[in-house]
Amino acid sequence: MLPAVVPQSDPHPYADLDRALRGAYAVATGGVSPLAMMQTWTDWALHMARAPGRQLELAEHAGKNAAKLMGFAARTVSGTAPEPPFAPKAYDHRFTDPGWKKPPFCLWQQSFLATQDWWDHATEGLRGLHPQDSDRARFLVRQMLDMASPSNFPATNPEIIDETVRTSGRNLLEGLSHVAEDVLRTVTQTRAPPPDGYKIGTDLACTPGKVVYRNDICELLQYSPQTDRVQAEPVLIVPAWIMKYYILDLSPKNSLINYLVGQGFTVFAISWCNPSAAQRDLSLEDYRLRGVMAAIDAINAIVPGQKIHANGYCLGGTILAIAAATMARDSDDRLASVTLMAAQLDFSEAGELLLFLDESQVAFLEDMMWAQGYLDRPQMARAFASIRAEDLIWTRAVRRYFLGQDDLPSDIGVWNADTTRMPALMHSEYLRGLFLENRLSAGRFAVEGRVIVLKDIDVPLFVIATESDHIAPWKSVYKTRLFTDADLTFVLTKGGHNGGILSEPGHPGRHYRIGHRAPDDLYVDPDTWFSRTSRTEGSWWPQWIDWLAMHSSDKTDPPRMAAPDKGFPVLGAAPGSYVLER
Repeated sequence: MLPAVVPQSDPHPYADLDRALRGAYAVATGGVSPLAMMQTWTDWALHMARAPGRQLELAEHAGKNAAKLMGFAARTVSGTAPEPPFAPKAYDHRFTDPGWKKPPFCLWQQSFLATQDWWDHATEGLRGLHPQDSDRARFLVRQMLDMASPSNFPATNPEIIDETVRTSGRNLLEGLSHVAEDVLRTVTQTRAPPPDGYKIGTDLACTPGKVVYRNDICELLQYSPQTDRVQAEPVLIVPAWIMKYYILDLSPKNSLINYLVGQGFTVFAISWCNPSAAQRDLSLEDYRLRGVMAAIDAINAIVPGQKIHANGYCLGGTILAIAAATMARDSDDRLASVTLMAAQLDFSEAGELLLFLDESQVAFLEDMMWAQGYLDRPQMARAFASIRAEDLIWTRAVRRYFLGQDDLPSDIGVWNADTTRMPALMHSEYLRGLFLENRLSAGRFAVEGRVIVLKDIDVPLFVIATESDHIAPWKSVYKTRLFTDADLTFVLTKGGHNGGILSEPGHPGRHYRIGHRAPDDLYVDPDTWFSRTSRTEGSWWPQWIDWLAMHSSDKTDPPRMAAPDKGFPVLGAAPGSYVLER
């Protein structure tokens, strides 16, 4: 069974004092363990110290980079406009302004990129060095380099200089007002209200429906039919509870829920609560039993006699897979199919989020949650932002504080700022049982005292991964093929963790790859699958609709809204009350 955050008994009489001090320290450091960082640098430095050959290689590399820089500088001074020897990474947009091509800015840019290139080589794997420490050292260096980038300083950024001249310094005054505003909101822990045109329930999360069930952990929304006939089997959406559910019901044009309803499906969606300190003891089992299973029970009462197409997104997909495996173990056949969107079942290659997780780091987070009762919104937001710090932190800071520009409002931007808290017990179980110990795919995850196995899931699976996902890397999601035997359709779509899922028909520049694995097919590794599978332009949504229809029985009249005679009355209009909790 998964361990609790606080042991039942502790043989050390002053353990709570230590935890309280570490918790306060964790709040001050934003939840990052200094000991874990020190261990990383020590491990890297000691292994580098005993590798003179690698040191010689790096010295040669530094000499080559210096020679390239000097040659570039000489040709630039002579006015020949040479080709820069170093290029920014594909995701780095800090140097797109034309001013970076002119001296002296091009020299500062190239010096920075040369330094970045050298450190990329210096933090590559060393024999004997733990791969996680190598990756973490590279991550930490990247954070420091991003902080020192010439794009961050008014005197070395041509875009800031040009804007200051053009506006006679008004951009800097606007930037100061933004600094004051952000500092005030940080100190008071308040959030800016949604901009005009982005009100929840009116502009966002506005697909018509009703709240048909509520407990202390979630609300269940049933959406009003938009067609005269619907597929007999309803669809249940299980979102992640690390963010609000309406990522799948943003503006009407890119709402997956609205699209499903418009295509003739009866759709239900879970809206999770935003837990408080009083709910610190909510567990993964609570989210399974009083979330997923309670929703299935309610749907069975409202749409009796029909199996359910269950869809889980991100962490919601993980808990759905746990629920589906448990149902299979217990001979519960109420599911017609399972769809997993950017959801991981194996966490051995869980992307850059693993850089934050080892025993020291998890214990540090547990102490902070022990003091607070939850993992707070800013602490999670910082972790996600640091993965792409050059864009999500520094480029935004330059734009907001030095160029004086407001953040452009967007539906996904409003949702991204509308984060939730994580209850202490659940988050500890999640980090330890799934991330650190990888129990689910290893067949060591117990539910109600008995181990569950993913291979027991025998309903059709539709699994979606996204090409540039840094939270659930597509090759990690692809591993679903390793740990399941059911009929499986795998889709790899263009975009990131959110953008690839929000890939509505008509969205420009979208493409996907789709393949099918029959239950008796041999395993194909992800690189081979990618090379063999042709790319299709457009949205994957219609493919999913066709797949759901293929695994449905027939069309029928829309079911009633709620079931008051069975204890499921209408409790209010969608999107409900939990989505509004801050």
